[in-house]
Formats: sequence, C-alpha cells, structure tokens
Amino acid sequence: MYKPAFNSSGRLFAALALLVALAAPALAEDRYRAEVVVLERLADPIVKEQMADKAPEVKEGLKRLWVVDPSGTVRSDLDITSNLTLNTAASRLENSGKYRVLMKTGWIQQFPPDYDGKPLLIEVGELLEEAGHRAVEGTIEINRRRYLLVNVELNHWRNAADPGADGERDGSAPESASPDTGEGTESTESTESTENDGGDGTGADTRGVGTSPASSPGMKAASGKELVTWIREIRRMRSEEIHFLDSPTIGVLVYFRPLD
Repeated sequence: MYKPAFNSSGRLFAALALLVALAAPALAEDRYRAEVVVLERLADPIVKEQMADKAPEVKEGLKRLWVVDPSGTVRSDLDITSNLTLNTAASRLENSGKYRVLMKTGWIQQFPPDYDGKPLLIEVGELLEEAGHRAVEGTIEINRRRYLLVNVELNHWRNAADPGADGERDGSAPESASPDTGEGTESTESTESTENDGGDGTGADTRGVGTSPASSPGMKAASGKELVTWIREIRRMRSEEIHFLDSPTIGVLVYFRPLD
C-alpha cells in the first residue's frame, strides 16, 4: 500500500522549518552591538545660558541602562559588557585632562526596521543628596527607520548652594567642537534636515541647550538643585562610526556595529 512521504503534519513542520531557516539571516542583520560613554567636561565652561528655571520632563518606570545608586552600586536592566570599541576613545579623552568618564557600557540588541525603542535611564556623577539623584541624569532612546536614530536627553544639575548657582556667569557661549578621540569622531554640528513625518530618519535634529518648552520658576528653591546645561539631540547613526553629542559641560560618545 502506497504511503506518502509526508503526512499533513510533516508537511506543516517542513514548511515552518523552511520559514525559520529563511528568516535567520534577516534576524542576524538586525542585531547590533550598541555602546555609550558619558563624559563630564572638567574645564569650567563660560556659560551664559539661563537654565536655573528650566524643568525637564520627569520620566518614571523606565528600564535602567546605567544608574548609580546612593551607595555607588551600578544598576542596569540590560545585559551589559565592558569590552568596548569605545574604550580607546574614552581613554584618550580622559588622558587629555579635559574630560572625566562618568560611565561606559555596551550591550547587544536587535533593532528591526521601524523599531520604536523606549527611553533607557542614565544616572551618573556626583550624588546630589538634597535632590535625591546624581548630577547627570536623563535618558537615551534608540529607534530605527531607514537608519538607527539616537535620541539623547541628559540633564546636568548642581546643588543650588554651590558658588555661582544664580545661573548668571559673564562671558560668551563656548565652542562646541568634537574632542580629538583619534577614532574619526563625527562633528557635533547638526544637519538642517530632520526626521520627516514618514519616519524616514533622513537627518538629525539638534535641539541644543536651554530650549525646553517647560519651566518652573522657584524650582531651584524647592528642590535644592539647579540645571547647569543639558543635551537635547536626535542623531542619525552611521554604523561603525563614533558619534559625539555634547553640551558645554557633558558629552556622549555613541557607537553601533552590526553583527553578522
């Protein structure tokens, strides 16, 4: 009696196996190694921005990328690694005496097309006890359209009682040039085009320092802290290139490498 080589269940299993085999290369192409370094500029900048009354949006319930708790312990909700391509660039900047590395980390993640990421929490630097958090805090968010897009929103705070805490220093705004990392660091100048309504991600949107739509007069007295500067920038990422985003007092190195 003739028996078919595959019954209906066997044909279904074979079809599923073929789909998995065909999908595997596509999934591999969506895997990236992401790396982030946050730096503090050591030289006292000449800042004329009026930031003391700015109130950045408070985001809660986020996954932690790198949060230093009051005891100094690093907390992260990602499987992070310290074996970074950015280690060399970070060391060069520290050795220059102009920067201090506050955090450096990397992780592996899939970023498929049209990926909408969630903000990842960062909290590093000096502990501001009255404020209840570290001096540098905020988020980094990664999305993908035609390109990977990184949205950095970091705030740099200080105690309100510190010298010069009235937020008014004389002088002109400092230059915002990329540091010499020796690794082909991209310029911090923003492009004129922004991500279009269709989500193509064809450009970068640099929103600069001191342009928040929200403000809260009297916040300094209530919280015991004041805002020094911040970073508000969306940058289109080119794979295997180091990107530098900065403000007068803090900077961020970002690097992505696709994995085969």
